Amino acid sequence: MKQAKAKLVRRLKIIEGQVRGLQEMIAKDVYCINIITQTSAVKQALSGVEDALMENHLSHCLVHQVKKGKDKQATEEILKVYRLKRK
Repeated sequence: MKQAKAKLVRRLKIIEGQVRGLQEMIAKDVYCINIITQTSAVKQALSGVEDALMENHLSHCLVHQVKKGKDKQATEEILKVYRLKRK
């Protein structure tokens, strides 16, 4: 678990650097298509972090809830994750 958390924090720091780079690109009037290419990369990176978090939640947290008899709460969370991913 600690390893997964460390990986996610590292990925978020990389994304943070990418966003700072985007700010600099805009300030320097870099060609729009180049900025859009970088914003797309940031969105994909964030999506990867989101996927990892949801996978962890579904495979660990929800399993734990079901084992503790909290089936209704687990079902609600699964549906919430499903709805969030569809947006």
